[in-house]
Amino acid sequence: MLVLTRKVGEKILIGDDIVVTVLDVRGEGIKIGIEAPRGVKIQRQEVLEAVSEANVQAAASADASAADRLRALLAPNADEPRP
Repeated sequence: MLVLTRKVGEKILIGDDIVVTVLDVRGEGIKIGIEAPRGVKIQRQEVLEAVSEANVQAAASADASAADRLRALLAPNADEPRP
């Protein structure tokens, strides 16, 4: 990991086409601006982790009886004669 000290208005270049600018510093937080080509995804790690965790929890809490009900709906009806 590269650790840099920057002041407001100073920039960091990543490759040839990504520019990170320090916009503001307040207390323990900073505001940064990122200029990058449209095809480059820029996402906050904590948001991705929260979405991933929510998906895991949703999959884990799936109602087992829902699967049984679906199987019953898709199974051939026992009362009807088979062809």
